[in-house]
Amino acid sequence: MSPTLHHILSPIVLFGALGTIAILSLVFKENKFYRLFEHIFLGLALGYEVEQDWTKILRPQFWDPMMHDGQWAWVLTIPVGLMFYGIYTQRFAWMSRLLFGVFFGLTAGTVFQDFGQRFMPQVTKSFKPLVPPPPKIGDHHALLHQISFVVNNALFMVILVSVIVYFFFAFEQKNKAVLGTARFGRFVLMFAFGAIFGSTIMTRMALLIDRMYFLFVEWLRIAPQ
Repeated sequence: MSPTLHHILSPIVLFGALGTIAILSLVFKENKFYRLFEHIFLGLALGYEVEQDWTKILRPQFWDPMMHDGQWAWVLTIPVGLMFYGIYTQRFAWMSRLLFGVFFGLTAGTVFQDFGQRFMPQVTKSFKPLVPPPPKIGDHHALLHQISFVVNNALFMVILVSVIVYFFFAFEQKNKAVLGTARFGRFVLMFAFGAIFGSTIMTRMALLIDRMYFLFVEWLRIAPQ
């Protein structure tokens, strides 16, 4: 058997190629070949996730502290975790609701804190100054920089106010000035969504090119590496 044919029939490479072809076959129509490898992929992903949970979370934070450090208090987390399964019985459903309420409250507090830390700086930075800073000594393009500063910040504020007006539904937008501002905000939003959609398409194309490279170069080797 030639080295090229031996590489093509290698179990790992062949399985990867068949999986790629199976997933891409969905482009034509739904088929059993695609569903087979979809279930295989989900099973592998679930097994990998379980292994990662044990390796990175349960073993270093639960098992090892009990077995090696004598922190036997962690054993109390087992009955607490089993309370979640009370949702499957009418008699012990209150246990699961109690835990769900506690964890929902903790999660909500964490999300609110993360929301404030992530978006409040964006809110404060949205207040752009329209007065340019004093020019630097020796800056021969000071006037151009000041004009660019004012134009950029003014354009940013116009777009920001227009988008806010578009999403302001407290009253019916009958005034022509308000209606025109809202329409401009809608136009800017469509422009931004189009740019995001184009970026998404480029990301998908990059993934497709990677899979085509695997099939034609790394598997079939019909093109130079």
